[in-house]
Amino acid sequence: MSRGRLIVVGGGQSGLAAARAGRDMGWEPVVLEAGPEPVGSWPRYYDSLRLFSPRRYSAFPGHPFPGDPNGYPGRDEVVEYLRGYADRLGVEVRTNARVIDVATDGPAFAVELVDGSSLVGDALIAASGSFGDPHVPTIPGREAFEGRVLHVADYRSPEEFADQRVVVVGAGNSAVQVAHELAEHAETSLAVRDRVRFAPQVIAGRDLHWWLRLTRADFLPPTVLGKLVTGTPVIGTDKYKRALEAGRPDQRPMFTAFSPDGVVWPDGSREEVDSVVFATGYRPHLPYLRSLGVLDRAAAPRHDRGVATSLPGLGFLGLEFQRSFSSNTLRGVHRDARYVVDALTRQPRGVTVA
Repeated sequence: MSRGRLIVVGGGQSGLAAARAGRDMGWEPVVLEAGPEPVGSWPRYYDSLRLFSPRRYSAFPGHPFPGDPNGYPGRDEVVEYLRGYADRLGVEVRTNARVIDVATDGPAFAVELVDGSSLVGDALIAASGSFGDPHVPTIPGREAFEGRVLHVADYRSPEEFADQRVVVVGAGNSAVQVAHELAEHAETSLAVRDRVRFAPQVIAGRDLHWWLRLTRADFLPPTVLGKLVTGTPVIGTDKYKRALEAGRPDQRPMFTAFSPDGVVWPDGSREEVDSVVFATGYRPHLPYLRSLGVLDRAAAPRHDRGVATSLPGLGFLGLEFQRSFSSNTLRGVHRDARYVVDALTRQPRGVTVA
């Protein structure tokens, strides 16, 4: 007997993980993906992106990642992996199905799509990720800056920046990786508010993720992990650290303002800059839930480990540090999916929607 219809908004890694968990627990999942295929935002990431976790630790349960299990897959490999996973999942996936609003219909959820169609479900999981809401901090003078400002979400490859003066803002994996490859084509600086922290890719002959699993550090809740680790480390070989030490790119304190033709550094000096790339993260992208009153003033969801705190039947997936350090990663999202679907299954529910 079916537990009812589980609507999953978003068909990337989080949405597919939610659909798998829902199917396994007796629900009838319907995945609504805004794009042309259920691969999430992966096709839109920069060309050289490569996972920091090996294939053996990046795979979903029961679906091995093709290739060397100890190798690190690139962007296009992940796209192909998710495409194959969706094909074998055996659930209903609707593409080009952008959700514009969700309302309650008694104990159920009424979902409106951009094409004017609608459907109703007994439970709903918002798994649309954050790629649609890249975060760029407010910095004085940006409006007058005559150069190019972009988020790493819009960056693809370094060739278009050849011979420019470029500043990359951020201290995480994407910032360092992008700055490193830009430095081969342009005069590049990495602007940071604190400092770049590094974690080795391999320790005593074992990949870092082997140790994270052995010590169960990958499963620690954020409240505990935050007491043990400060900041998010850049994971990789020593090449990034050596490159920064060699000044390619050089590392500087975050600039304080834009000027019309560049930036103003903390010591008051001004420098002409052609482009500024912000690798400053993303924010949850959940505009279709505004009418439900489940978002705070910053448009972030009110939840407890992915379960809405004010509306039964509603869950979230793919949030950063939702339950652990690996929550919004390929290797960790399926654990969160099982937790959230199980929690929704245990909640009291109304009449099943036909």
